[in-house]
Amino acid sequence: MKVLVTDPIADPGLERLREAGHEVETDYDVEGEALLDAVRDANALVVRSGTDVSREVFEAAEDLVIVGRAGIGVDNIDIDAATDHGVVVANAPEGNVRAAAEHTVAMTFAAARSIPQAHGRLKDGEWAKGEFLGTELNNKTLGIVGLGRVGQEVAKRLDSLGMDLVVYDPYISEERAAQFGADLVDDLHETLARADVATVHTPLLPETEGMIGEDELAQLEGGYLINCARGGIVDEDALAAAVEDGVVAGAALDSFAEEPLPADSPLLDVEDVVVTPHLGASTEAAQENVAVDTAEAVIAAFDGEPVLTALNAPSVDETAFPRIEPYIAVAETAGKVAAQLLDGRITGVEVTYEGDIAAEDVELVTASALKGVFEPLEWQVNAVNAPRLAEERGIEVTESKTRQTEDFQSIVRVAVHNGDDELAVEGTLFAGEDPRIVRIDGFRVDAVPYGHMLVARNTDEPGVIGLIGTVLGDHDVNIAGMFNGRETQGGQALTVYNLDQPVPEAARETLLGDDRVVEVTEITLDGADERKAE
Repeated sequence: MKVLVTDPIADPGLERLREAGHEVETDYDVEGEALLDAVRDANALVVRSGTDVSREVFEAAEDLVIVGRAGIGVDNIDIDAATDHGVVVANAPEGNVRAAAEHTVAMTFAAARSIPQAHGRLKDGEWAKGEFLGTELNNKTLGIVGLGRVGQEVAKRLDSLGMDLVVYDPYISEERAAQFGADLVDDLHETLARADVATVHTPLLPETEGMIGEDELAQLEGGYLINCARGGIVDEDALAAAVEDGVVAGAALDSFAEEPLPADSPLLDVEDVVVTPHLGASTEAAQENVAVDTAEAVIAAFDGEPVLTALNAPSVDETAFPRIEPYIAVAETAGKVAAQLLDGRITGVEVTYEGDIAAEDVELVTASALKGVFEPLEWQVNAVNAPRLAEERGIEVTESKTRQTEDFQSIVRVAVHNGDDELAVEGTLFAGEDPRIVRIDGFRVDAVPYGHMLVARNTDEPGVIGLIGTVLGDHDVNIAGMFNGRETQGGQALTVYNLDQPVPEAARETLLGDDRVVEVTEITLDGADERKAE
């Protein structure tokens, strides 16, 4: 696979990709039309914040599997476009968390103690000891805007220095905030009003852009604002004015709405505003961590494994993945079989989990079931875009769980609907990781799902199975396995045949020429086209 890297990342990440056998091409100056040309044959794109990964990029890169962001922020990546094209977007949220948190703490001290200003004066030959009177953090209140990974690490460090914590984050619970010794507040203005120092840790989203402006800064009267998250969250003109006018005592910023920071930025004219050129993740350890984490995400995507840091695809906790991994293929196969057996347009998909599997996070398994349902329809589908494809095509998807199961430790049931009828296929694991289809449309079978399969419905009477075997043999089709189920004696039966070869059309016509054979459907689990006759 080819990996295109358009922003510098640490060598260990590049080496990890090469060790895995992939071609790595670096081009740190490519942009515009040149970028579109460069990605046309790329299977992965690795970026930092310097590359604009737009919809046009995804349209040009037909072979793209994953975009890896070596860092946290992804506002330079059109995630909706990625999802539309079935491309995974993954970041590296853990690698630079500690570095970003430490930089935030450093910037807090820099602002509160005027360290850069005093340094500059002394370098210029001035012993300005009497001109700088700092603020101690002990017994002060820290207002944290966004208690994500970095916010949590900042909370730990500044709590240990004796600060009281208040948090504004609409997406966490009071219990979660309490774990960090923080008081959760549901109003941003109240958080800022209570804070002596406010630190910002939110992503740049439409709802967070410009969220701290003139009115919010007025609530932070006499305090300090620290932003080492993303530019654009704080109104920089309003902040410069607030510090210059003494509304806010000082500020420290590491991220800006426009980078590099323009020479005419008002922030540069205010002495009590400390600025650094986006250094939050600029430590040797952080750079190596995010590079390697991104490389591992790319390798996982290439290997068809879940990308644990995916932002637009179902993800799963690393410790839980071994428990659900075998059921991913079971669900996909059940969906693929069900879709090929149902007549008519699919209008709904229901995925049911019974037994032990019901206790797990099964979002990835459900997405795999949808992938299986949609693949026989010749849609360009994977676990990334399957849920969106269902939504766009008006297919209702439901998921249900129950810890009760009658016959097996765990069951995955995929039912497809066409508006009038439903057809369900149930799968499980035998002996740990041996997948089996155990029920098709209510018929109990023990079918091994692989290769060419023939599903036959027939009346339950002597000679029918022999007829099918004879016809297949006459056309040089070898039966590798057979699994039979029936409703009642003399009623309808369903039989699954594992075959070594595909079924010729002439054999199908012969089978259907016998009144006892109701329907035969050939299913190929390696991606071949469905062929069905009645």
